[in-house]
Amino acid sequence: MKIRVGVASDIGQVRERNEDAYLVRDPLFAVADGMGGHRGGNVASDLAIETLGTFRMPDQGAAAALVEDIKRANARVMERGASDRDLRGMGTTVTALVADHARAHVAHVGDSRAYLLRDALQQLTEDHTLVQRMVQEGKLTPEEAGRHPQRSVLTRAVGVEDGLDVDELTLDLHPGDRILLCTDGLTGMLGDTTIERILREEPDPQSAADHLVRAANEAGGEDNVTAVVVDFEEGDGSAERTDTVVSRSQPVSPSSGGGSDGPVGQAGLATTTITISRDEASDDRQAVSAGPAGPPRRRRWIWWVGAVVLVVALALLGTRLYVDRQWYVGESDGRVAIYNGIPTKVLGVHLSHLAEATDLLASRAEQLQPWQNLRDGITANSLGDARSIVSQIRADLAPPQRGTG
Repeated sequence: MKIRVGVASDIGQVRERNEDAYLVRDPLFAVADGMGGHRGGNVASDLAIETLGTFRMPDQGAAAALVEDIKRANARVMERGASDRDLRGMGTTVTALVADHARAHVAHVGDSRAYLLRDALQQLTEDHTLVQRMVQEGKLTPEEAGRHPQRSVLTRAVGVEDGLDVDELTLDLHPGDRILLCTDGLTGMLGDTTIERILREEPDPQSAADHLVRAANEAGGEDNVTAVVVDFEEGDGSAERTDTVVSRSQPVSPSSGGGSDGPVGQAGLATTTITISRDEASDDRQAVSAGPAGPPRRRRWIWWVGAVVLVVALALLGTRLYVDRQWYVGESDGRVAIYNGIPTKVLGVHLSHLAEATDLLASRAEQLQPWQNLRDGITANSLGDARSIVSQIRADLAPPQRGTG
């Protein structure tokens, strides 16, 4: 069976770097979504894809061989994390496809996904996430899971623990089948209905991959997004083969499409056949989108800065309103005094000011048990209440009157 493939990956509209990686090397296709902080996600996904890049099609048992390679990747990521404290806890998802004549073997760990488009769109993999487990237990509906704040919490990932359990499945291929491998940056932004519509509208696999990534960015682009679209057609099964491809973010041009036989410009990605060019992204994936993708990202950055400034301003206003309604009796220059505010300071700034001073000695008042905490501030409900406290202190300090006889 003849294979045609398109691939697109983008940093998204929010993230500072792309922690996704993909591999396209007939007969193996894979995506990986790294996690683990500033450096860990990049390293984990790279190690996984690098390990899978050594895959060789055996005479039999292709599915088992793919699973073993994923387990080798698991061991490598764990070893690297153990040897570098900055990388501890890193991990990655892996969703991989091996095309074996008229059959396809899929192996999967994490929440990246594989879909089959035949008569309808079918999700081939199951997310290894906390919310998916809650759906299976009947605690959440699928709709609630899609909006849940913990929807990205993984219950299984490559590089986290020994004894990794890898999901696998094998399906018979039909001419006209289309398989999509993608990271959750796509499925988190687009529902299955939208994904199916785009896959049906774009007959060329590269145009489909570009369209999917572009749509995810237009929907918010809250994460790195990668899509690998693999088409299976009638043919003798021959295809041009290339070296392993490990790719990171390249900006997707709104007008990019398939049909090329070689590398595309900086705003494009790969070709529509197995001949796919190596991306020129840097090793740390510090890729910044250029061209049409730039202004939306800058506008989003400006929007976020404005939102943060607004939240801070509202917090300061609320604090000021609260402080202005507080009163306490304390000490000023050795005298009992009334303050408006609260008896504390933040970042060296006092949250109170002197309202009224008295002639009462603070040292004398503190000798009396009720007023021992005067220097720390004795809170009052209002200015009138504070004045009542002062009056009581004055009465307590007054000398006792002698009776006359």
